[in-house]
Amino acid sequence: MSVAFVPDWLRGKAEVNQETIQRLLEENDQLIRCIVEYQNKGRANECVQYQHVLHRNLIYLATIADASPTSTSKAME
Repeated sequence: MSVAFVPDWLRGKAEVNQETIQRLLEENDQLIRCIVEYQNKGRANECVQYQHVLHRNLIYLATIADASPTSTSKAME
């Protein structure tokens, strides 16, 4: 299961650190590889579940990036 799937009662309480972000990036890499493999085998239906997880992970990472005040200040320097 994706690390981005967090129960409702834990949402907003998890500490986001570099390790969590790295795990998500590694998971996304694996998801992309699975999606490509299934597409190459003509099994598009199996891709959908992985695409949903990848989408959720990407939205989660984008939310973290948007909420991080240090990322915008470093980029402007």
